[in-house]
Amino acid sequence: MKFITFQKADGSIRAGWLKNEEYAVDMHEATNGVLPKTMLAFLENHEFFMEYLSSSAKLKNTDKGVYSLSEVYLKAPLPNPKSFRDFYAFEEHVKTARANRGLDMIPEWYDIPVFYFSNHLSIKGPNEEISRPSHSEWLDYELEIACIIGKEGRDIKASEADEYIFGYCILNDWSARDIQRKEMKVGLGPAKGKDFATSTGPYIVTKDELESFRVENGYDLPMTAKVNGTLLSEGNMQDIYYSFYEMIERASEGVTVCPGEMIGSGTVGSGCILELGTDVHRWLEPGDEVELEIGNLGILKNRIANE
Repeated sequence: MKFITFQKADGSIRAGWLKNEEYAVDMHEATNGVLPKTMLAFLENHEFFMEYLSSSAKLKNTDKGVYSLSEVYLKAPLPNPKSFRDFYAFEEHVKTARANRGLDMIPEWYDIPVFYFSNHLSIKGPNEEISRPSHSEWLDYELEIACIIGKEGRDIKASEADEYIFGYCILNDWSARDIQRKEMKVGLGPAKGKDFATSTGPYIVTKDELESFRVENGYDLPMTAKVNGTLLSEGNMQDIYYSFYEMIERASEGVTVCPGEMIGSGTVGSGCILELGTDVHRWLEPGDEVELEIGNLGILKNRIANE
């Protein structure tokens, strides 16, 4: 299934799913209140709710709570994740980005998957405008995939981590590179270079829908990024060095992870301007439209707001 969060004409915001790629279903309205109004509440008890959906024959033919996509405004599918950890899991991105700064590959990167906590309160959705930080001129996109945690766990082994994943979505980890470069010289960060916006969407795809694309380290899903219609980035999720299972093992070491937490992959190889170089494309400017696409996860578009 493809789960969404959307705003209706009356201004209310509800969670639900896509029906036939043309309609948004309000899960609360369609089930007469059995399912909750928000995606976070759904995730906190999703095993029970998914069982209800699979056993409820009435939902297959009902028109209750069903809205044309032209009537609603899609929001981030999980607008309020409980936390957001972003990893650094694609080797090509790490190598190239460091080489562009005259740095060798750091040997310790191969020892453990590393991550930072970003701002889980600044999540943006499809077609939402992104404001460039006022003290930045080097705005960049980052082409990533995110997994959504659906089950509580602690000290989870990589071999068991798949059962803790609810689904996946596209993630754009917007970056103010000039701010990021300065703060990371201190040896801590990124923080202010990242915390102004992270886009996700257009929906969360449950992992069962991706099973036919499974490969050893994840899934065979092509990943692309365009700016103003020009293709800049091409990669594939299967090229990831550290799997999401290894990331979850690392994240849960001595810590409880909970339903509704979000984990980012880090940037796929060639998936940002920092890596490509400004001779390939300048930094993003107001009015630019960035379009990320990942196979079977949809298309996520955002425009840079005018200042």
